[in-house]
Amino acid sequence: MSRLNSTVFGATYGQELLCRRNTKTSSFDMTLSAILTEAENAGGLQSHQAADSFNCKAFFVEVGLSSKSNVQLPSVFGILVQDTSGFIEEEELKLFLKNIRDSARALTDVETKALAAQADGDGDGKIGVDEFQALVKS
Repeated sequence: MSRLNSTVFGATYGQELLCRRNTKTSSFDMTLSAILTEAENAGGLQSHQAADSFNCKAFFVEVGLSSKSNVQLPSVFGILVQDTSGFIEEEELKLFLKNIRDSARALTDVETKALAAQADGDGDGKIGVDEFQALVKS
């Protein structure tokens, strides 16, 4: 991902999100590090750095996502949606940890499919904002 043309703008809950503009696609890629503290990031990533060690429920607690408000979670969801579909799809789930820190690993295919199965409540192959919030809060 390109780190060109950095811009900062306010989120709906008053916190600023760091935004990186990818000049090739003209899209904005935001990272969860703007919402989560460094201590939360480090703890969650440390616990899940080995391949096939990702447990979403434990991870959401460790990084503090489960304690975020229903106002903040749609902003988190928006960061995870890498395209304009309005849904998190399997390829975007694979990069879940990388949205917290660029140096983090991608989820394995097994982890990605398990996370998708847990989150996709209606079985349509995509995760909507309501499904994401339900998973994080469960």
